[in-house]
Amino acid sequence: MRLVTLIAACALLAGCGSGNPVAKGAENTASLPSPADTSPDPTASAPANAVASTNAAHSIGGTKIPAAFHGRWGMTPQDCTSTRGDAKGLLTISADEMRFYESAAVPEGELALGRDSLSGDFSFTGEGQSWTKFQALRLQGRELVRTESNPTASYSYAKCT
Repeated sequence: MRLVTLIAACALLAGCGSGNPVAKGAENTASLPSPADTSPDPTASAPANAVASTNAAHSIGGTKIPAAFHGRWGMTPQDCTSTRGDAKGLLTISADEMRFYESAAVPEGELALGRDSLSGDFSFTGEGQSWTKFQALRLQGRELVRTESNPTASYSYAKCT
């Protein structure tokens, strides 16, 4: 149901004007499976190394963020190179958290994992406050698209080198 709500909200927001600080070209589909992710043939046998899952597009993967997402991601090139502490668009991801300019987020419960995506609720803390938000991350080459809800917005990041 959450996915249907997210899709509906994305469709409504697509008609809105400029959504700064939403990055141009960002897609609100980060939590959707890619077209190649389809349900398996129920009569076929599983590969020898398969992990049991009730959803072919997403499997529950635990509370750790996979290594493919780890590292420093910047919304602008300056976010990756600033030495003055003013990299407001820098996102640093580790196995246990996502760290933003003035906040940090840890997975709250299990994450749904796909080949190049993850989604789930994250507990945020920052500036003396705490809140929970749904986050979806999708890798697209050396780019990361982060989509969140309440309000729905997408942000594009490039991998810092």
